[in-house]
Amino acid sequence: MAEDTTASVIPLHQAPPKKKARTNSARAKAKRQRKPQAAKPAALTDEESSASATLIPPEFSPVDLGLTEATVTPLPRPKMHGNIPVARPRRRISAMLLSTAALALAGVGITMNGWFARSLGSSDIASWLFLAVGVAADLVALVMPTCAAALWQAGQRVTALVAWIFWAMTFVFAVTAGIGFASLNIADSTITRASRVTPGVASAQAALNDAMAARDRECRNGVGRFCREREATVNERRQALDAAMKSVEQSADPQTEAAVRIVGWISRGALRPTGDDFAMLRLVLLALLPQIGGILLMVGRSAR
Repeated sequence: MAEDTTASVIPLHQAPPKKKARTNSARAKAKRQRKPQAAKPAALTDEESSASATLIPPEFSPVDLGLTEATVTPLPRPKMHGNIPVARPRRRISAMLLSTAALALAGVGITMNGWFARSLGSSDIASWLFLAVGVAADLVALVMPTCAAALWQAGQRVTALVAWIFWAMTFVFAVTAGIGFASLNIADSTITRASRVTPGVASAQAALNDAMAARDRECRNGVGRFCREREATVNERRQALDAAMKSVEQSADPQTEAAVRIVGWISRGALRPTGDDFAMLRLVLLALLPQIGGILLMVGRSAR
């Protein structure tokens, strides 16, 4: 019996079956099925929720800390200018102005003390040496407070104390030189103003000269009644001249006299300082203020 070796031929690539034409209702149903649906979060199981709860330390629990949604407030956001936060330069400007004032006072103090120190020398070499000492002392008094404060913050307390001691020495030296400069110049200017000849002084001097000439003529032949009268007139004219010169001396330093009157007027006469008191106060301030540049510079650096 002969075997049938004819194999059935199966094509490798079969043509897909033709799709049937969809109706309008089928198209609408397929479109509704293709719409994306929001993915719902999967609920955690009891084991996952307990495992996540063990990862949070108990001290950070909002309930234990007494925090709720009502008490937690968001931090304020910095003001933005475009994408750049707006800075507040007021503090920096104040610090820069304070540092500028400190350098200006230091420059005045160095000039004053250097001039006075140079005036103490008896020769040119001694004058220049005194000038170098005065300038160096003022520079130390200027920069030492800032350095001492930095050393103190760095924990080097012993070195900072040594720096403050050296600053105190140079500060006393600078104040002493400032007192010498201020007192010398104030005295020279006061004497110059007090020795000026005003119209009142000129008239009093002329009247005294006339009285002295009349006395000399009358007393030439001997001392008599008219001679004594001319002598009395000379004494009166001399007193008038002294009063005129005294008024000029008092007006040579009008600041102290005005300060005395102002204090007496404000206190209703309870305080009665003298002109010498205000002269000493002015002298101390003029000598002290130019020497505090180092302190102001330290404050200005700390305020930045």
